[in-house]
Amino acid sequence: MLDKIRNKHYEKLDWTYHEGKGNRIVVIGHGVTGNKDRPALVSLAEGLSDAGISALRFSFSGNGESDGKFTDSTITKEVADLGSVLDVLTDRKICYVGHSMGGAVGVLRAAVDERIEVLVSLAGMVHTNDFAVREFGEVTPDQGFMWNEPDCPLSQLYMDDMAMINSVAKHASKFGGPWLLVHGSEDDIVPIQDSIDVLQFANEPTELLELEGADHVFSGESTNIMVENVVKWINQKL
Repeated sequence: MLDKIRNKHYEKLDWTYHEGKGNRIVVIGHGVTGNKDRPALVSLAEGLSDAGISALRFSFSGNGESDGKFTDSTITKEVADLGSVLDVLTDRKICYVGHSMGGAVGVLRAAVDERIEVLVSLAGMVHTNDFAVREFGEVTPDQGFMWNEPDCPLSQLYMDDMAMINSVAKHASKFGGPWLLVHGSEDDIVPIQDSIDVLQFANEPTELLELEGADHVFSGESTNIMVENVVKWINQKL
């Protein structure tokens, strides 16, 4: 179906395609320090394919096997990366699913890009500056690391971008298509209050699905519950 996908910096984006039927496709984006191979995202792509819906999961530049430097990774750059992915999906009905920071990316892209007809936020980050201060406020940018992971250095560029965006809630009303917010009650990385807050700004029809006991990455049995609900919802809306 596809050959290479490159962003506007000519960096190659790593992707995996799961074939379905017809012209429906779901693009799946990951969160900060993640990549396209996070278990819940793989399971979701497989569930969509089994339901006859094509899926493409990809790693943002600087993450996973994609080109680029991790220290250049920001929400703003990833919004542009997502646009480059959409550019190659001609004549398709597109749903975007974003996990965590990838959820914030989805809101910002969908607010300005009509090619995204349906939107799903999985534990979607909304208040970006609050997240950055809460999780990395005691780390020195350009010296320390995100969650003490040596492969994920914290850059001043990242912190500045999170502060500049501050919150994606104010952009929510610019998307008018079906939108599903999925959040676990036990998420200790992005609190469910983020989804509750953005729901107040979103247009109809927007739905919030709270998964009791689910953590930030929908681990364990929560994976199957998330996949079942999201696939069913997308199948109805896309």
